[in-house]
Parts: sequence; structure tokens; C-alpha cells
Amino acid sequence: MMPSAGQSTSPPAAPSLSSPPLPSPSLQVAGHAHPLQGAILTASRWCVIMGTLSILSLLLALVCLQLGTQYVGPGEMARIFASSLFERAGDNERAVTTSIILLQVRLPRVFLGFLVGSCLASVGVALQALLRNPLADPYVLGVSSGAALGVSLAVLFGIGTNMLALSVLPGCGFLGGLLALFIIYRMAATYDRLPIHSVLLAGVILNAIFSALIMFITSIMEPNRSFGMMAWLMGSLTAPAYPALGALSVYLLVGLLLLFKQVRVLNILALGEESARSLGIDTERAKRFIFLVSALITGAVVSVSGMIGFIGMIIPHAVRFMIGADHRLLLPASALVGGMFLMVADTIARSSFVPSEVPVGIITALAGGPFFVYLLVWRKDRLT
Repeated sequence: MMPSAGQSTSPPAAPSLSSPPLPSPSLQVAGHAHPLQGAILTASRWCVIMGTLSILSLLLALVCLQLGTQYVGPGEMARIFASSLFERAGDNERAVTTSIILLQVRLPRVFLGFLVGSCLASVGVALQALLRNPLADPYVLGVSSGAALGVSLAVLFGIGTNMLALSVLPGCGFLGGLLALFIIYRMAATYDRLPIHSVLLAGVILNAIFSALIMFITSIMEPNRSFGMMAWLMGSLTAPAYPALGALSVYLLVGLLLLFKQVRVLNILALGEESARSLGIDTERAKRFIFLVSALITGAVVSVSGMIGFIGMIIPHAVRFMIGADHRLLLPASALVGGMFLMVADTIARSSFVPSEVPVGIITALAGGPFFVYLLVWRKDRLT
């Protein structure tokens, strides 16, 4: 959980990651520290953990590429990649069909799932540190609903059906997400520490208002567009064409890079604003910047994948439990784990009920809902 301003801290992190020593809070779980949590962050430890997660991500992506309505074995997949690399056509119709399934459908979808999961988990880490609230998450706080409202308005006025959609829809999602975050930010500015139940209440209210507006917009659309809108709202990873996917990737990777550059600030803000000010941090400027980047990322993600919930809450908690709360490691590690989680969830969604496909947002909600209840009820002593 996020430490409060009065909590004790572990020894300063080693400066071997080319950053000054930072107060790095160590987490206690049920009165006992996890073996990895109290470890001082060194360059070798960072490289080992990130290298292991990167290799695991690649292996998991290869497994997800094999699974679906048609199984593609490792050997066949290797031949298809080799043929594509050397621009060789398939020997028969089945080989051509399998190549299209693998390269035009599954590969961009798996990549999009990894990218979206990474972004949602990273934003969750940033919001939890910023609000010092373990339940902060783009979905719970209503940021995803705000972004969805912005995109819905754009689609209502026809923006989603023309060539401007690639650049305009993420911007509309950004404006909607920024509106939700602005409301949360103003509430947080009223208190030194925003009470957890106030955050939940604000999230419920925002979700209710934005969802009602989205339903109203959907109800006045044409039936075909309305059906597509409903499917998108439940969470969908139908990947765009490669040029659009490449542009979206650049947009999101720039946002993630801006967020990763704030890891030192997040480390200090997690200890409380008074501690941050005493260490020379302009807290208001830092919060505004992180809120802005979080809204940019969430808006772009929602514009392409709909509302996929709870990844920004459960992944940071799981990673923090294993490796500790130093954001120099927590943020990039959560990004990798979030990407892996959504890849697996999407593979389950498109493979479990063939020929039907379950929206991936349902899978993540079924996984994250019980975890949310666990945090709120059984671990309420840890949330106060």
C-alpha cells in the first residue's frame, strides 16, 4: 500500500541507477516484509528483474499468438514469420489463410493488448502515488468513463468515421479524461490526504454521470453504430491497421516515457506532500504534470480499446507486493506485467467461447472485481 507521510522509510536507494538517493518505503504485508521488498534497488537488481519480465513477456506473446479459433504451432509460426521476412508467398491456400490470421489479425491484436495493459498499469501506479490512495485507478476514479464520453461525442458527430479519427479521437478521449481528473484533483486539493471513501464516492458519482451521458448518446445513434458503440464500451482489442497502430504506439510510448521520467518525483510524493516540499519538490506543478500525462495516456487507450477496468489497480498491488514500492522499478515492472496480463485476458476472451468472442473488459472485471472487494473489506485496516 502507499505509505503515509509519517511512515518510516528504508535506507536510501543506491545511486547506481544514475539518480540521487531517494527515500524508498518498504511495505509490510501482514506484519512481515516480503523478501524482495526490503532490498535496496541496485543496477544489477533492476536489470535482473526487468530482464526476466521482458523475456517472460516475449515468451507469453508467442504463446498468445498460437492460440485462437485456429491453433498455429511453433514450427508453422516460425515458417510464416520467415516467409514474411523474406517476402515469400505461401505454398497453398491453407498456408496463405494461416499467414493472414497470424500476421494481420493476431499479431497486431497481441501487440495492442500488451501496449494497452502497460499503459493502464502505469497510469494506475502514478495515480496511487499521487493520491497516496491504494484504490486509485483510471476505471475506479471515472477517468476511463470521462475519456469514453469524449470519444462517444466525437463518434456522434461523425469524427470516428473519417480519416481524422486517428488523430482526433485520442484527443477527445484526453479531454474527457482530463475533465474527470480535474474533478478528482480539486477534491484532493481540499485535503492534505484525500480520504479513501471520498475517492470511491467521487468515482461512483463520475461513473454514474458519464455512463448516463454515454447511454444517452448511444440511444440516439443509428442502430448499427449503436451496436458497435456498445461492443466498444465493454472493452475490445480489435487492432487497427498497421499504420494506425504504429501512430498510436508512438503516441502512447511518448506518454509512458514522460511518466517514467517522473519516478523520482513519484517516490517522494508517495511519502506525503510535506516531505516532498521539504525536499524541494514543487508538488502542485508535479501533480498537474502527472495528471496531464495520465489523462493523455488514458484518453488514447480508451479511444482504441474502450473501457477496460481494474488493470490499473490490481497490477500495481501485485507487483508492489513482490518487489517493493520504489517507483524506479515499480513503474516499468508494472508496465510489463500489465501488458502480459491483458495479453492473456484477451487470449482467453477470444479463445474460450469459440465461435463467439467475449469482450476483454468482462474478463478483466471478473478478475479485478473480487480483488477490489478484498482490498475494501478484508484489508480495510491497511487502507486507512
